[in-house]
Amino acid sequence: MIQETLLGIDLGTSAVKVLVTTANGTPLASATESYSIEQPTPDRAEQNPEAWWQATLAAVHAVLTHHPETHVLAIGLSGQMHGTVLLDQQAHPLAPAVIWPDRRSSTQVQEITQTIGASRLLAISGSAAATGFQAATLRWFQQHDPALWRQVDKVLLPKDYLRLRLTGTLATDPSDAAGTLLLDEQTRSWSADLLAALAIRQELLPPIYPSAAPSSTLHAAAAQSLGLPVGLPVASGAADTACSALAAGVVDDNQLLLTLSTGGQLIQPCAQVRVDPRGRIHTFCSALEPRGPGCGWYQMGAMLAAGLALRWARDLLFPQSVDYTSMLAEAAAEPPGARGVLFLPYLVGERTPYLDPTARGVFFGLTLSHSRASLIRAVVEGVTLAAYNACQVLHELGASAQQIVLAGGGSRSPFWQQVVADVFGLPVQPLLTHEQSASGAALLAGAACGLLPHDALARHAAEQARTGPQVEPDREQHARYQKQLVAFQELYQRNAGHFEDSPP
Repeated sequence: MIQETLLGIDLGTSAVKVLVTTANGTPLASATESYSIEQPTPDRAEQNPEAWWQATLAAVHAVLTHHPETHVLAIGLSGQMHGTVLLDQQAHPLAPAVIWPDRRSSTQVQEITQTIGASRLLAISGSAAATGFQAATLRWFQQHDPALWRQVDKVLLPKDYLRLRLTGTLATDPSDAAGTLLLDEQTRSWSADLLAALAIRQELLPPIYPSAAPSSTLHAAAAQSLGLPVGLPVASGAADTACSALAAGVVDDNQLLLTLSTGGQLIQPCAQVRVDPRGRIHTFCSALEPRGPGCGWYQMGAMLAAGLALRWARDLLFPQSVDYTSMLAEAAAEPPGARGVLFLPYLVGERTPYLDPTARGVFFGLTLSHSRASLIRAVVEGVTLAAYNACQVLHELGASAQQIVLAGGGSRSPFWQQVVADVFGLPVQPLLTHEQSASGAALLAGAACGLLPHDALARHAAEQARTGPQVEPDREQHARYQKQLVAFQELYQRNAGHFEDSPP
């Protein structure tokens, strides 16, 4: 029996993920194809756009082979943010794509901030300048490879290069465009002021369409390569973070999405542009339009070591490999507060709220009575306190979430779910949806083909998000963690002056 389906494509940093869902969002089949990050010098991070396309072809073929009785109605796109693909007049890449971890543009970041002004840049774009952002990368090419820059006819973001290969059309969406540092967040259009200040002609950039709009259709050559019908609608799509929040059903300002993976992210939807004047968080456009239900923007705080800190502790404390379930069970047997041990998880510096690349990890309060379990519990609590500390910036700016949706590897641990609930003092719903960004792309595909009315997208996203049983906070434990937070913050402040003396 032929089943009507939607296809979501998520172009990640290390792999493309393709997901087939039913018309109502139930996952049917998925496939992943990886590709490498090239580093010709230590400060560079590049990828071959052709590798993205070949991986996409392989992943689409894999899911269609696994689920052959499918009638795809539309395609949605998601992708890694901030990257830069330079095209010539024949729409061929002029150089490898520069992706977000690239650090070559540190001098250009300083120049952009000084030229535009830090406050003005934040007010227009919603973010402070950073290496890897498209604006900084373009400035680097202008100054370091002017001969190549003169050949540039168009500039695309990574997922939008896939659209070009699928449809022959140049387009982007507000959520991905927001990560370039060239978008006016209020108007959701390219900023004439920022483009003029950086000597970037607007005709180099693609037109912007709403994320759920049918930006184009699948052309004959791509259809033949993929084994799909010609003319399928291809949604504008959205940045991977925006798609992830959509698939998690985090679409209103009473919710917070906390992702505990290698790093950590806090995503707070907001109904209007709210910018941190100190630049500790980013404000980006969401996958939803501000005129409809749901929030048109989100604020994002970032932690550099969440699961990374737990993996470091596992490698350090266990003589042989052990699974995280056993490790966390050992920690759960310890009392809250880890018998007085505090851990700062700043093993690779920290973003929110300190913007301190020199920050370092600290264990504090150790005695002979402490065990391995004490240290593991301290790591889990330290990562969670760091997340709550970052969330204080959102609170300063007016956020008042009443519920946390917990995603990432940490969300699978009942112990860690409870620690998050107790530290934040809020109910926690662990997310069961996998391949979030690809799922969000499939949702946008449904809207693009008319299967889902645009004004029902937020409601449908919230309804289809799959979560586990809600975990309620222990109020007494929350009060204890509030006191522990003060000690946690003071521990950073007292040591901040010494971190620069530590080796990297």
